[in-house]
Amino acid sequence: MSEVSRASRRCFFAAAVGFAAAVGIAGPASAQDAFKFGLAMPLTGSQALYGQDQVKAAEWAVSEINAKGGINGKKLEMIVLDTQADPQLGIQMTNRLVSVEKVPVFITAWSSVVKAVAPIANDNKVVELSIGASSPDVAKLGDYVYTTFPLADIDITAVAKYAATVIGKKKAAVIYINNETGIVPAEVYQKVFKAAGGQIVAVETYDPKATDFTGLLLKVRAANPDIIHLQGLVADIPQVIAQMRQLGLTQPVTSYSAAFNPKLIQQLGAAAEGVIATSLAPGPEDSEKVKDYVARWQKDVGREPNGLPYTEYLYDAPYLVAAVLKALDDKKEPASGENFRKEMLAMHSFALPITGKTTLNEDHTVVKPVYLMEVKGGKWTRRAVIGE
Repeated sequence: MSEVSRASRRCFFAAAVGFAAAVGIAGPASAQDAFKFGLAMPLTGSQALYGQDQVKAAEWAVSEINAKGGINGKKLEMIVLDTQADPQLGIQMTNRLVSVEKVPVFITAWSSVVKAVAPIANDNKVVELSIGASSPDVAKLGDYVYTTFPLADIDITAVAKYAATVIGKKKAAVIYINNETGIVPAEVYQKVFKAAGGQIVAVETYDPKATDFTGLLLKVRAANPDIIHLQGLVADIPQVIAQMRQLGLTQPVTSYSAAFNPKLIQQLGAAAEGVIATSLAPGPEDSEKVKDYVARWQKDVGREPNGLPYTEYLYDAPYLVAAVLKALDDKKEPASGENFRKEMLAMHSFALPITGKTTLNEDHTVVKPVYLMEVKGGKWTRRAVIGE
């Protein structure tokens, strides 16, 4: 049984709300002896493959923080609720975190969810930390919404420019999911690729619930691109690539961090060869800390994490939250959303355990190096690093 399972666990069930689990990593501490924050992630549904591993990483961090004395001797308590990566359920879960749990800050991901719950954060003056969403619109969602994960205008810009100027591709097709995850990043890719001297010969979109992509792929095939950029979600990216190969589309495929996971290779086999995806965090070959972190996954879980970069950011997130809460406690200031935001911006920069130095910019964003990863010989290998 995991440390979190041994900790106090509160479960809430409601027909209108769906499934939600609140995980309190606070032992026997009473409410006034603990600092709470929220984590709203998909624990069930099509995106649970990523969400569950991200939650596990955050749970490890909270347990470690508490094992080292917590925040000035007080426990850090993480309330985890299931969004299923669905905006409407995300709204319900966020309302619970804000109105019932009274957290000063909550963490969430998936662009459509981040955008949907932003008004709740702003209206209630509770800080929303987006960790894993990619849409550049996340930076424009209001005074209380910040990202500690680089947005698509960082990594999609890098991969589009690399495709045109380094790989030398002149004609690109763009395929994207028709939601917040796909729409704006697809626009970024088109703009950058054209600015780098390339031509966009096809742009096709698909519904988030689609499973058959034959029609749009035939249009892409007719356009005869040199390279195809795919902007989807973890569940549908392998499906699109598989059908692409079945229809004889052998062109190189680029994508973003959602494609960078061992499951893609397991699902696609030889069809995954040559896929290039971005990563926005260092790998085991870049950092001893990451090497140890991956080894812990192998030992405790028996595999690498799904979406390694995302789990790295989620592991680091409680450390950022704890640093701000400690600063407030040192000053004897209440841990309100307003005070959290003020102190977070005053601190400005954080030395985090795995992803390293993270600096919050005035435009609510962060900038990190982009690692381009390629499937070669049945495994992910680093092809290039941009922006070191």
